Amino acid sequence: MKLATRLLLAAAPLVVALAALPAAAQDQDQAEAIARIRDEGMNRSSIPLMAHELLDGIGPRLTNSPNMRRAEDWAVREFEEMGLARVRKEGFEFGRGWEIVASDVHMISPRPIELTAIPIAWTPGTNGPLDAEIVVAPMENEADFAAYRGQLAGKIVLVSLPGTGDEPTEPAFVRLDAAQIGALESLRLPNYDRADIERRVERAGFALARDAFLASEGAVAWAQISRADGKLLHGEGYTHRTGSTPALPGLEIAAEDYRRLARLARSASEGTLSTATSAPVLRIDSNVRFVDEDTRAYNIIAEIPGSDPDAGYVMAGAHFDSWVGGDGAVDNGAGSVTVMEAARIIRTLGIRPRRSIRFVLWNAEEQGLFGSLAYVREHLASRAGDDGSNALTQYYSWPDLWPITPKPGYNQLKAYFNMDNGSGKIRGIYGEGNVAAGGLLSKWLAPFADLDAASVVSSQTTGTDHVFLQSIGLPGFQFIQDPLDYESRLHHTNIDTYDHLRPDDLRQAAVVMAGVLWQAANDAETLPTEPLPTRPVATDPFAYDYPED
Repeated sequence: MKLATRLLLAAAPLVVALAALPAAAQDQDQAEAIARIRDEGMNRSSIPLMAHELLDGIGPRLTNSPNMRRAEDWAVREFEEMGLARVRKEGFEFGRGWEIVASDVHMISPRPIELTAIPIAWTPGTNGPLDAEIVVAPMENEADFAAYRGQLAGKIVLVSLPGTGDEPTEPAFVRLDAAQIGALESLRLPNYDRADIERRVERAGFALARDAFLASEGAVAWAQISRADGKLLHGEGYTHRTGSTPALPGLEIAAEDYRRLARLARSASEGTLSTATSAPVLRIDSNVRFVDEDTRAYNIIAEIPGSDPDAGYVMAGAHFDSWVGGDGAVDNGAGSVTVMEAARIIRTLGIRPRRSIRFVLWNAEEQGLFGSLAYVREHLASRAGDDGSNALTQYYSWPDLWPITPKPGYNQLKAYFNMDNGSGKIRGIYGEGNVAAGGLLSKWLAPFADLDAASVVSSQTTGTDHVFLQSIGLPGFQFIQDPLDYESRLHHTNIDTYDHLRPDDLRQAAVVMAGVLWQAANDAETLPTEPLPTRPVATDPFAYDYPED
């Protein structure tokens, strides 16, 4: 019997409909519900065991990989055993699955060194060991190709500038103080620049253009530098679409190893190193596997039904997918198990909310928020000219398609709360520019002020699954969290494992999330609506578009 099932049976609550109670009784019951949420989440948390099963037992969850399929099935079982309703996998077209079977990268000349490296996601393998000399040929845009024509045949091409070392000068681990939270209180003025959007869309296609150029020149593989020192690796790649697979194996090499290779290549070419007269030779053995049985990715959705079918629903979500260097612990196993624990806590109360509460584990966030975009497309709104694709270009171009046409379910979503900033405890909510929402958000946070979760700031955040909801005028919010060491060393890296979770912080986060959801589902008030967005005009009508350097 699963932990969630044991806890539910132990609680054995009486199910009643809160909305049927008189107002005074509702207030009393609401206070009691918050107290029970705190008790359940703090004293009987399932987070450590759920996180262990997900992270240690299943591991990394690259979209459409075999591990992600196992994780999807696991999440469905967990939600069902909690007793949630309408547990389902909601699919959308994505592309190929991919996984690393084994990888080994060495420098074999001028001396043997085992290199710290990882295959780039959705690049092909080497079909056995591949030995080749390197050449350093930095390429940031297609204009750089001309400088290297005729020089790359038979080479492993290092496509990044090596730069210099970046020794840290600030603490890697941060908790927010009051002043730092206060500094988040800044409203970003909108800025519309169509040319900038077009540049970003064009840039999104550069990886395939570079691969085609390298292949046409006879290169045998390519490598890029890790964006972080400390032997950290990431391995992000975005060429997942069927029919758009690169021709050449791609690697990310740890920054320290990459710079050593670049120094050796430079000194060999200039004759300044007596022990090496030619560029380093690497041996790459990249064994990866594409998975094409099912090209659809799946969001996992579960609900606690409301007593009033006309009252709409509130929702919480976190992205379930990860990269493959580590186990996807803080990004975003932490958010995923928090959403699941919030669902378990509320379900354990056995008191039916007025509005339904929906819990979602999004897929394909890392490639361009495609799971949440699929939900918007299916349930909430359409945009003129949307071709329905899930290429990285959609991340930039979709919010600039006009007009927006709401779907019948548009007004049913009353609030969405997103968690995707590691395992730090919740400190408040970003208002995402909806300044009129601050009163209700503060009211819903008020019972958790003693848990350090009381701040509402107007700042807008980007890059995760509330973004497309915001872009169509719906109330999507992100939680403020303590940063800890999320950005400094864990985000997308090979050390993103269970050991870097903060279980006590996640207990607090689940309690706050459950409490905010519970109040949002039962409050007689709803968050104020914003105008349906329409096409903006250029912020600077006199700006010139300069070509890339």
